[in-house]
Amino acid sequence: MPYTAKHRFADMGPRKIRPFANLVRGRNVNEALELLSFYPNRGAKLLAAVIKSAYSNAEFLEHPDPDELIVLECRVDGAPMYKRIQPRARGTAFRILRRLSHITVTLMDETEMQEYLTHLKAGGVRQNLARLAQGWLKRHAVS
Repeated sequence: MPYTAKHRFADMGPRKIRPFANLVRGRNVNEALELLSFYPNRGAKLLAAVIKSAYSNAEFLEHPDPDELIVLECRVDGAPMYKRIQPRARGTAFRILRRLSHITVTLMDETEMQEYLTHLKAGGVRQNLARLAQGWLKRHAVS
């Protein structure tokens, strides 16, 4: 069962958070939180909060070993923008776009990933998670 947490309308542009999402994607939860704790950036703190929330969801739903969870999906999407106007000389105006973002984190165990591969032809969210799980299992296959 995937454990998901979302932070919608985060008050930061997606381009500032995505590097940290790429950094933690595919890592163990504890390792991801440890990595993010060394960055002073606000984007790292926002992402760490969402990962902690997903981890707490797994604990609340009584996952047998929440420390073995892996960050399967870490997605940062654009959200609606606030549009403002900055007055300039000679009656002109510059537009200010205040960008927001939606942060989504999904955690899953390696054994659950194996079971999730049956959903490859299901369509929708399950198929997307199954593809992500298949990619992770291929990269971390024991040879």
